[in-house]
Amino acid sequence: MKKTIVLIKMIFTCGLFMILLGLIIIKENDIRTIINTYITPNNKITLEKKNKYYRDYDFALVQNTDNFKPSNYQDLLNIFYTVINSGNTSFSFYCPKEYNNCIKDIETIANNQYLLSDINNYVHPFNGFSHIETDYDSLRKININLIKSYTIEEINAIEEKVNELYPLLVNDNKSIEENILSIHDYIINNTKYDSERSNNNIVTYQSDIAYGPLFEGYAICGGYTDLMELFLEKMNVKSFKISSENHVWNAVYLNNKWYHLDLTWDDPVASNGKDYLEHDYFLIDTNKLLSMEVEQHTFNKEIYKEFAN
Repeated sequence: MKKTIVLIKMIFTCGLFMILLGLIIIKENDIRTIINTYITPNNKITLEKKNKYYRDYDFALVQNTDNFKPSNYQDLLNIFYTVINSGNTSFSFYCPKEYNNCIKDIETIANNQYLLSDINNYVHPFNGFSHIETDYDSLRKININLIKSYTIEEINAIEEKVNELYPLLVNDNKSIEENILSIHDYIINNTKYDSERSNNNIVTYQSDIAYGPLFEGYAICGGYTDLMELFLEKMNVKSFKISSENHVWNAVYLNNKWYHLDLTWDDPVASNGKDYLEHDYFLIDTNKLLSMEVEQHTFNKEIYKEFAN
């Protein structure tokens, strides 16, 4: 009887040990991160992977960072931007215990879809997200998970087509402005505004991304803007997407100054069905932009600080 009890205890102890060992193996990464964050704070959490669409330049609102131990709200914004900009679909870091408002600030950012969308406007279109989720646990571990706007198949097809068109539209003997104009005109001449999607929410084409204007001939503002930005990126012209509540267009950096470029409004929808090509919104400053149209182009200068002056 005693031998049986001893044997049962040994089996129970061994089983408990195996369960604990399994939990340790499963949670190895979490344990390592906790140790790095709380016990050995000099060991940094790093972002190991950055894809080829990563932008190595900064903006007024957000900057790339290698500091994933935040101490203030701006640090958190920079982390979100860096993670999205890197092309990763998931990333985790910890709120340090000395940053008392960290979780509250995380909640503020995570619940502000307008702010997250604005941050998304600063990254390469292929790294942008269609959906983002942020959660945290009792250990103050923050998890960021993203679903990308473009599939790998779409990216491959778009890149192949852009590479095909690029030498036909861009001439090294012309100025940057002339080459941007050539691309601007090509996109508009080969694209119709997708009124059915915009007005009636009837989705027939992928007009909200670059695939629509490039392969289907239809776009809403997101499609025009993404495709233009892909060409600007290939030209090594610094740019981002700027948005109001219901509209998005390109911001372009030339000669140490930021300009507005709106292909959607240069491709007006005519009541007679005729296609028009205009240049009213081609590389203009904010004063001119707002003198022509205010309702769709009123943007937050606290966010898009490049146009604050």
